[in-house]
Formats: sequence, C-alpha cells, structure tokens
Amino acid sequence: MKKSIFTLAIITGISGTMILSCKPGTNEEKESQEKVEIARDNVQDAKDSLRVAKQAATDKEWKAFKNSGDSIVRINDLRIAGLKLKIKKTGKDIDSKYQENIAVLEQKNKDLKMKMDTYKNDVSSDWQSFKREFKHDTDEIGQALKDLTVDNKK
Repeated sequence: MKKSIFTLAIITGISGTMILSCKPGTNEEKESQEKVEIARDNVQDAKDSLRVAKQAATDKEWKAFKNSGDSIVRINDLRIAGLKLKIKKTGKDIDSKYQENIAVLEQKNKDLKMKMDTYKNDVSSDWQSFKREFKHDTDEIGQALKDLTVDNKK
C-alpha cells in the first residue's frame, strides 16, 4: 500500500511539474511569431517585385526581338522575290526542282511571320525556347536562300 501511494505521489508530482512548465506563450514568443509573419510578407513582396521586373525586361527584349525578326522576314521576302524575278528574266526553262525550292522557302518564311505574330509574350510561355527556335529557323532559311543562288553545276 505504501508503495502504491508513493508511486502515485511521484506520478502526481511529475505530472504537476509538466503541466506547470507548459504555460501559454510568452510575449517573446508572440513577438517572434509577428516577426516571422512580417518576414514572410517581405519575402512575398520581393518575389512579386522580381516577377514584375523580369516581365518588364522581357517586354523590352520581346519588342526588340520582334522588330529584328520582322526585318529578317522582310529581307527573306525580298530575296525570294528577287529569285522569282531572276527566273522570269532569264527566260530559260528553270528546272521544276528550283521552283519547288523557292516555293518551299517562301512558305517557311510565311510560317515564320505567322509564328512571330501569334506568339503571346506572357509568363506562361517559354521565351528562351521560342527565341532559340526562331533564330534557328531564320538561319536555316537564310542558308537555304544562299545555297539556291550558288551554281554548283560545272
């Protein structure tokens, strides 16, 4: 009996100590919690500002890229028109493969213009991928136009 009372007294003492040590939050904890909330708000504001700054830079870059792309497409149009005119002036019966190549290049150039016109410069689009792909396509058309004017027949 003495053992059970003694055990009960020890358990009560330990329980009481634990309950008393678990007191509600102090002022320091409340202040720390407020500082954490303020820091979270500041981080969110910084993220928003960064997103806006990135978008503004992309808008400027997009306008410059669009102007450059449009001029490349216009130059390609002029080169294609020159090739067509050259065919008419020679009066020779140019093989159909040459005419097909010009028609294919003309269609690719039109597709590039359409791609440039339909691109939406927003956050969800992949700007770097579009820029890389467009540059590759314009380089490919430019090289094909150069290759058409080279006379490999000897």
